[in-house]
Amino acid sequence: MEFTKEKRKKLALWIIGIFTVCSLIFLGVQNISAVASAVKWCINLIMPLIMGFGFAMVLDVPMKFFENHIFRKTKNQKLRKLRSPLAFVISILVIVAILAGIVIIVIPELVEAVKVIVQIATDAVTKISNMSTEDIAQLPLGEYLMELDWKQMLNSALEWLKNRSGTLMNTAFSTIGSVVTGVVNVGVALVFASYILLNKKKLKSQAKRLIRAWLPEKFGTWLIHAAEVGNQNFRNFVSGQTLEAVILGVLCMVGMLILRIPYAPMVGTLVGVTALIPVVGGVIGAAIGALMILTVSPVKALIFIVFLIILQNLEGDLIYPRVMGSRVKLPAMWILAAVTIGGSVAGALGMLLSVPIASTAYCLLKEATDSRISKKEALNEGMSEAESKTEAAEDRTEESPDETDGVK
Repeated sequence: MEFTKEKRKKLALWIIGIFTVCSLIFLGVQNISAVASAVKWCINLIMPLIMGFGFAMVLDVPMKFFENHIFRKTKNQKLRKLRSPLAFVISILVIVAILAGIVIIVIPELVEAVKVIVQIATDAVTKISNMSTEDIAQLPLGEYLMELDWKQMLNSALEWLKNRSGTLMNTAFSTIGSVVTGVVNVGVALVFASYILLNKKKLKSQAKRLIRAWLPEKFGTWLIHAAEVGNQNFRNFVSGQTLEAVILGVLCMVGMLILRIPYAPMVGTLVGVTALIPVVGGVIGAAIGALMILTVSPVKALIFIVFLIILQNLEGDLIYPRVMGSRVKLPAMWILAAVTIGGSVAGALGMLLSVPIASTAYCLLKEATDSRISKKEALNEGMSEAESKTEAAEDRTEESPDETDGVK
């Protein structure tokens, strides 16, 4: 093969590029802590934008629904232009209304339950303080209560608060600063999400142009297709996760009504909402629900915890894989595998994103496999036809009279 000047130039560029990449990888491994700090700093810098992109993907699910039903058949261009802004506003209002309804239902009852617990504890302390030594001794753990030096414990607590006052103040100010920063980041994220959603067609067109201009044609086409498949799978995942949370909340409420456990509608709503939170959502729902039921009956609270553990196990093994499998087109076995691996790799966020990522990979791999099988089958059919034609030609040659025989 002759090496022209152009080929030598390309080969030199490839060698320089490979050497540069290997050198950067080596330096990165040697200074992994500095690289990790730099990556963390960059992520914190663009965190509001990352949050905004996540909000946009979640809000796009209800927004798409309203876009498909608002002014769909109208020919008025002004009304058609209002479809996206109106759908965005309605989506925000619906989500805010749902959150407000949940807060209105749950928070007052939770505050009332805490008041009841505090009142019970206060009455118990007052009762014990008014009891005689003989009466205290007859109580469960009475001897232990009598041995405690309550005055010393109070003085120790006051001394600890005095010594830790500076640290507590710093922690309080740090917490307030973190909360303010979080609120600002959420505000910036919502503004960024609104910009993405209201200009998603234009942004999508610009992204496609950049991909087609700067990437190889074959890879660019595949990347655009992969992004579309991933977007569809994520939308289906959000809708499926919401449906699964509703099913869990309804089953919890029905089971509590059957078992005659108090606060059934409210606790069922709370369990359904917290089911949207991966990993810790079930624990939060069980803890708050048990706390509220405890104010009425400790036995009922214990029954509720046992019932919810059984329900969550059944939901995680039977309902969740079937609901999500029908939405994201991923077999139940692979959903369980994706959630397990995602939780091990990236915790709660990994569990949340593992299903749409695995579903996207599954769809793309299935398409690639089907394409390769089709090509191989077509190639085999072509080879079979060629072999058939060759055999037919050979048969015709054998059946035709020999020229020498004809001469004879």
